[in-house]
Amino acid sequence: MEKTTLVQHIRKQERQTPLATGEFTELMTEIMVASKIISNAVNRAGIGEDIFGITGQTNVHGESVQKLDDFANCTFAKIIGQSGTVCAIASEEMEAPMIISAEENPGKYIFMMDPLDGSSNIDVNVSIGTIFSIYRKVSKGSEVTHEDLHQPASQQVAAGYVIYGPSTLFVYTSGEGVHGFTLDPSLGEFFLSHPDIKIPEQGSLYSINEGNTTIWSEKQKQLVSWLKGQEPGSPQNYRLRYVGTLVSDFHRTLLKGGIFMYPADEKSPKGKLRFSYEAAPMAFIVDQAGGDATDGLKRIMDSQPNDIHECTPLFIGSKKDIEISNKFLSE
Repeated sequence: MEKTTLVQHIRKQERQTPLATGEFTELMTEIMVASKIISNAVNRAGIGEDIFGITGQTNVHGESVQKLDDFANCTFAKIIGQSGTVCAIASEEMEAPMIISAEENPGKYIFMMDPLDGSSNIDVNVSIGTIFSIYRKVSKGSEVTHEDLHQPASQQVAAGYVIYGPSTLFVYTSGEGVHGFTLDPSLGEFFLSHPDIKIPEQGSLYSINEGNTTIWSEKQKQLVSWLKGQEPGSPQNYRLRYVGTLVSDFHRTLLKGGIFMYPADEKSPKGKLRFSYEAAPMAFIVDQAGGDATDGLKRIMDSQPNDIHECTPLFIGSKKDIEISNKFLSE
């Protein structure tokens, strides 16, 4: 049976899109190339170049920058920045967006990324990943404006993530379903392995860092207690699964159903995950797969950030499980 590659899949979608210029296909191809480079570096960590440990620097969020964080960020920024498809790149690892000058042949897209999610798990060999989001420039003229960089999540052109684990998996949506592609390392190609992913309407798994229980709100504590079967009328069939890498926890939730939660707490009253390059792309993906995502009260897809590095709580997963969380958190 002939296998479909990621490039073939994207080109097929391009042919079905009126007035397509090929620029989006080129951008997605460059994202794929960068992810292969990072996958190879992750697989060789510890036996190749010295990319374990920290750089000694901190990012805009006050977090220690891992060497592999820096490598991933530089790889994406260089490859995407030179592709001629984007006019700006925003990253968790960069305080200000990288603006492509007129001399560098800017394109019409804006690329946002968490270049290496879960980097604290690098040296213990737990799956990590890349999260990305793509928007179109909406302002007139050549200048990249505040409006371009702070669009509603509903304006995303595409979003995706790459998991670097037992296998390297590239999952994305461009508004026509969610599809997953597994890297064949012997051929260097991503092949379609998870076509048209749909999240179950309701699951039996919940994912949250229960180490933060003491700093949760009472509503959040009650919700988790209900999921664990400790409240009257609770189903007693939800099981805890938590890796600590957003892409891994979300991917499991996407395939198995259930709910992933990263609530606001006393330590992070505005939430911890970044809206533009973590919450928004995952919300677009789960929406296309038939699920939902909120900040506890409002849908992420109906929200808009005021700052590139703005944080938000995140509740994401199966529709019925999100309805349950909304009920507890809104009471």
